[in-house]
Amino acid sequence: MGSARAARSLPLQVAAICYRRRGPAVEFLLVNTNGGNKWTFPKGATEANLSHAQAAEREALEEAGAVGVIEPRHFHLYLHSKGVFWQPNGVQEFVVKAFLMEVTHTRKPGETMRNPTWFTAEEARKILAKGRELKYAAELQTVIDRALDHVHAVKVIAPLGPRRAVPGQPCPRNESPAGFPHP
Repeated sequence: MGSARAARSLPLQVAAICYRRRGPAVEFLLVNTNGGNKWTFPKGATEANLSHAQAAEREALEEAGAVGVIEPRHFHLYLHSKGVFWQPNGVQEFVVKAFLMEVTHTRKPGETMRNPTWFTAEEARKILAKGRELKYAAELQTVIDRALDHVHAVKVIAPLGPRRAVPGQPCPRNESPAGFPHP
């Protein structure tokens, strides 16, 4: 998102960027907007008694029926708009804190008109852009790109290859000096 000053001056919402792994591919769970004519991420207002991550997790459950593991820190901020210029309230912009949530299972959502549906990353980019101004379409496509960057940035904790014995140090338990298990 462009400006930190804009982030402080606009109302805040939270979104759960729900995903699942399908082999090497990642799919995203999107929901219909209230009007039903566009797709979006489950999102909504913050609550005083919940952390922002918990509020995003609540939105995922209510709107998409998604249950899973949500990251405690947001990975991205983006701009979102609601409304249309010809209505009395016009268009209102929001800053949205995006939280990654790996979905373990789904159930019937509390908001049944949301029609939660899984999309590949490429399908999600296209369908999120449909019916939106270029500025907001680009914001949502960037969310997909950043989410993929974070999902694919799995850190390897274990060393690659066999463990080696260090001279003067005992061998790791149940391993020979070459790093193979004892018979």
